[in-house]
Amino acid sequence: MLGLPSYHSLLTYFRPSSMTMMTASLRNFLFLLLALPNPGAASPNLLPRQTITNAAPQICNNSPDLCSRTYTNITHLGAHNSAFVRDASTGNSIAGNQFYNATVALSAGVRLLQAQVHRLDDGTLELCHTLCSLMDAGPLDKWLEKIRYWMDQHPDDVVTLLLVNSDDASVEEFGAAFEKAGIAKYGFVPPSPSEGYAAWPTLAGMIAAGTRLVTYIASITASSQYPYLLPEFDYVFETPYNILSLDGFGCDLDRPSSAGTATNAISKGMLPLLNHFAYTSLTSDIQIPDASDVNTTNSPSTTTTGALGLHVNNCTGLWGVKPVYLLVDFYNRGPSIDTADRLNGIQPVGREKEPSGSSATALWTRFLSAQGLVVFSVFWGLVLSDI
Repeated sequence: MLGLPSYHSLLTYFRPSSMTMMTASLRNFLFLLLALPNPGAASPNLLPRQTITNAAPQICNNSPDLCSRTYTNITHLGAHNSAFVRDASTGNSIAGNQFYNATVALSAGVRLLQAQVHRLDDGTLELCHTLCSLMDAGPLDKWLEKIRYWMDQHPDDVVTLLLVNSDDASVEEFGAAFEKAGIAKYGFVPPSPSEGYAAWPTLAGMIAAGTRLVTYIASITASSQYPYLLPEFDYVFETPYNILSLDGFGCDLDRPSSAGTATNAISKGMLPLLNHFAYTSLTSDIQIPDASDVNTTNSPSTTTTGALGLHVNNCTGLWGVKPVYLLVDFYNRGPSIDTADRLNGIQPVGREKEPSGSSATALWTRFLSAQGLVVFSVFWGLVLSDI
């Protein structure tokens, strides 16, 4: 195929010797010029370049709406005693507070995990429910490893831990466990409570910084070596927790008593934690988590006595702010997360349903069995209601 002539060859070819020839040559020259390809035009054989402007939004803690909100402007659902499970791995122990383990809870939308920590004779920090001889969930660092792995796989999620320091272990002991588990890299250092709620970053900001694990320990002394391990009651206040009847849930500040009233604590920038779980008595001094009423306890209803939804509304009205944390037993029942979603005003995405085949029926059968009651009643007269 013959190529089109260049601009230079055209000017050389058309050299008229007379006005007539000049006119004709100019006309032909213009025709050929119009036929030359435009260097700036797109090739007819190529599609025009497209600019993508509708990239998928970031999803933080199961909602794109939460990314731009400060951490303190979100209600985080928590699993009370999350390491202590009523399932086949514990012989369906009636001392357990949850039906599913911590990482299953995280995948289902729980964002606060609470557990008790004890120190063994060899110095190991162990997850034990009241006594290690009663219910032992293994070393703290192994549990933290599982949470760290979950966080590695979920880079747009912010998680909170609340650990009860039952044997007054040092902050250095806790710090060693966090470093061994490889989870210290996610540790978040918050602003001073005196700076107020608004000083906390957004979820998107915490995620971008890679510091998306908030850790409270009750009780430790703050350390500059481990600044992400936070003394709980410097930042958080709690409502009463030893509740034996569904009409017993209240909004008064229970801990720390030094903070005075809930209103006073909020004015100082402390974050409200609403304890909402009940116990049932086997004997006058033996109490276990109340599984029989949990569908009512965790209900989102705003009119039913004992329901989570009503408790939240009552306290929000009294405090003028919504709870930052909700702590429940058997988180999947109710379902309790509906109340957190309502407070956050979200339609969640990306949550995973708990595995089927729950042993809830077997648990309740065991609870009702005379054998289960007798065995538990004679077990040193333990009171399981301490956190």
